[in-house]
Amino acid sequence: MTLALELSRMASPLGPLILMHHANILHLLDFDDQYRSTGDNQLDHQADPLARILKSYRPYSLTNAENPFEKPLNAYFAGDFSALAPIRTAPAGTHFQRSVWSALGAVEPGNTASYGTIARAIGVPKASRAVGLAIGANPIAVVIPCHRIIGANGSLTGYSGGLPRKAWLLAHEAASAAKIAASPTR
Repeated sequence: MTLALELSRMASPLGPLILMHHANILHLLDFDDQYRSTGDNQLDHQADPLARILKSYRPYSLTNAENPFEKPLNAYFAGDFSALAPIRTAPAGTHFQRSVWSALGAVEPGNTASYGTIARAIGVPKASRAVGLAIGANPIAVVIPCHRIIGANGSLTGYSGGLPRKAWLLAHEAASAAKIAASPTR
């Protein structure tokens, strides 16, 4: 049976985003400049990393569609981090990768963790490098918050969307978290 995947795009403060979804389940969220377009609002299906992701969904069809995640993503970019919680995700990956991606959700907005912290959280404390590789393969940026993972020394390390975007996301979350904490209604 062919899986009918849908492709959407949206603007964000970090540049255009590309999303791939099926039945309101998000399979891919990335920065659109990571992909090549064929010029007809379609993607070059041979372009990495999309080609790697699409291998997991064979057979599939891919059509353009409305973006069902625009409202919660815009709310996130406006500072409402809880808006992402209802988004259902189904990232294609190995069991190990999915366990790493699941552990990323425990790192709250405004906070960071190291690769070693995530390795310990999933029960493989000596697997920091493997955790780093899994984080680098995360197909659902922002919603699965790989941007919150930093080096053990506190430095910003690797981000498929680029370190300036990672720095922006961390600053955005820290500033909004500080405003919420300082709110008199809290």
